Amino acid sequence: MTDQSSMNIAVFGLGSMGYGMAQSLLRAGHTVHGFDVVPHQVARFQDEGGAGGELADIAGGLDAVVVVVLNAGQTEEVLFGDDGIVPRLKDRAVIMSCATVPPEFAMDAEARCAAAGIHYLDAPISGGSVKAAEGHLSVMAAGRPEAFAAAKPVLDATAETVFDMGDHAGPGSVMKSVNQLLAGVHIATMAEALTFGMQQGLAPDRFLEVISKCAGTSWMLENRAPHIIDGDYTPHSQVDIWLKDLGIVMDIARSNKFSAPIAAAALQQYVAASGMGLGQEDDAAVAKVYARNSGQQLPGEGS
Repeated sequence: MTDQSSMNIAVFGLGSMGYGMAQSLLRAGHTVHGFDVVPHQVARFQDEGGAGGELADIAGGLDAVVVVVLNAGQTEEVLFGDDGIVPRLKDRAVIMSCATVPPEFAMDAEARCAAAGIHYLDAPISGGSVKAAEGHLSVMAAGRPEAFAAAKPVLDATAETVFDMGDHAGPGSVMKSVNQLLAGVHIATMAEALTFGMQQGLAPDRFLEVISKCAGTSWMLENRAPHIIDGDYTPHSQVDIWLKDLGIVMDIARSNKFSAPIAAAALQQYVAASGMGLGQEDDAAVAKVYARNSGQQLPGEGS
């Protein structure tokens, strides 16, 4: 990559997805500043080659800002809060907003950024932490052509597939809510099916071996069932994320008078898991709700 194509980029949110995206941007030859509420993550990223500097000192020189925080509230704080980045950016810098947010939030953020002379790309992501670290995410992007053009080097470094969802913010977030409806339901259904099989004598590893080659499989089943089999609930995506994401789905459904009973049922299983104190565990821990209710012991429990 030549110097002409190298950008000065800040990534806000160094969780499992944001950290991988920041690494991918570094590999592509960009100058990358990482910011997170967890100081250890910032220090770790700088040890791996991330740029230092206080936000107040580097903001005016940024070409792009990638926001990979948890929700709309955190995105609002990063962009427009008391120490928000938008007023500090130079004209025609680009915001790539990757959190799952309501479509109305994305449309409002685009208008507020445009008023400040800043490009905004509604750019939710999918693919998980491994694909984030590989630079192979799928991005459901919507925004003005100028925003796409300004964000192209970031997209090139972080995404395998970029879906152009339209020339204004909002449709990207709509598509992400559809994806999250399916993904959240698939994880909960996987947990239900796995524990249903266990109760009838099927070993979890046998369940995965067979179902992964049958019509009942899904990407989420193949990705999350091994966590249960290994008894490892180190969070790649936390249970509590689904209270937010399926909550957004249900909010959109209610506002459009759309009945979404299957999504609602899945949401209640994550609520139950969070109520059991599992909110910070990997979302595969929703299986513990089924195991508790059926008097079963999952792999790795009780050992």
